[in-house]
Amino acid sequence: MRRITVVRTGLSALLLVGTWVTAGIAPAAATPSTPSDVKAPASAGMLTAMQKDFGLTESQAVARLAAEKTATAVETKAKRAAGASYGGSWFNADSGTLTVAVTDAAKADAIRATGATVRLVEHSERQLDAAKDRIDALADDAPAGVSSWRVDTKTNQVVVDVVASRKNDNDVRAFVAEAREAGPVTVAETAEAPSTFAAGTVGGDPYYTGNVRCSIGFSVHGGFVTAGHCGSTGAQVRGWDNSYIGNFQGSTFPGNDYAWVNVGSGWWTVPVVLGWGTVSDQLVRGSNEAAIGASICRSGSTTHWRCGSVQAKNVTVNYSQGAVYSMTQTSVCAEGGDSGGSYISGDQAQGVTSGGSGNCTSGGTTFFQPLKPILNRYGLTLHTA
Repeated sequence: MRRITVVRTGLSALLLVGTWVTAGIAPAAATPSTPSDVKAPASAGMLTAMQKDFGLTESQAVARLAAEKTATAVETKAKRAAGASYGGSWFNADSGTLTVAVTDAAKADAIRATGATVRLVEHSERQLDAAKDRIDALADDAPAGVSSWRVDTKTNQVVVDVVASRKNDNDVRAFVAEAREAGPVTVAETAEAPSTFAAGTVGGDPYYTGNVRCSIGFSVHGGFVTAGHCGSTGAQVRGWDNSYIGNFQGSTFPGNDYAWVNVGSGWWTVPVVLGWGTVSDQLVRGSNEAAIGASICRSGSTTHWRCGSVQAKNVTVNYSQGAVYSMTQTSVCAEGGDSGGSYISGDQAQGVTSGGSGNCTSGGTTFFQPLKPILNRYGLTLHTA
């Protein structure tokens, strides 16, 4: 069997074929070293990508990743200190701090003691989630002109996103009116409706099922996770070279958008996300959830390595096939064929690409299915370095 190159394999770097063992996994591109006086929380390649996508210097990228790692730890402590008055939290990239919303002023000092800043709000996260749940109950009747709805911790509201060109449609206006009865709701406009990012077969990409191309998400012991809309349970999966990998062992879409595929027939798993030559291939060391506002990057078989920020969590996305719940919204662009691919923050796995709007030329909004619900649903264990 000939040697497999990084360009040919795409996310198949997660599923190494025989000759990789003797050849070794080489970095996809040379990358600069990090400043010697600061310990980087990610690889030099990750820092290079952040400099490109966020317009940062190397030292600024190092500082941001370190601050985000600290914020993740602070968030756990602050949420515990806030108790039932917790109203959500988000990372501020400019100040490098975590802001925690709270409904009870008496909790402020205890929250500040964790290292977070405090904002007093009217509604707790539990109240906002309950309002969103009431809107979720309307999902079967959501018109195509309503693209998604989500809890927005910064505004302390539930935001219903409507397609700008459809906002005056009678069915959209009726849905919004009913949604407003659920609780603290505001409306925002988006340019177009979201769609999933599957694509027809194109040579040299990571995996195929039927005539659909998608991207591998993360290695788990025994296989890999990906998007549910890419294939139904039992469907056969082929690799970039058209060789048999395995089958979808479980798949859910809509409602959720997750699936997992078993791996065999000479394929196996490693804790790697492909950098596509933009960054060196990234090792996966865990799955700690990044805060709203944190940087996040995505690897996919069409648009390769792209970065952006976490914009919202607990988002309901209204695809044409039906609503998908509890998604995370980002500013990372994606296109057809990127579905199922990896979302990673630093060296922490976050989730798999589901869909969105826009593209990587004009920019766009994308949604990913968080990883932990996939692992819990199928009893899987993430493969980590």
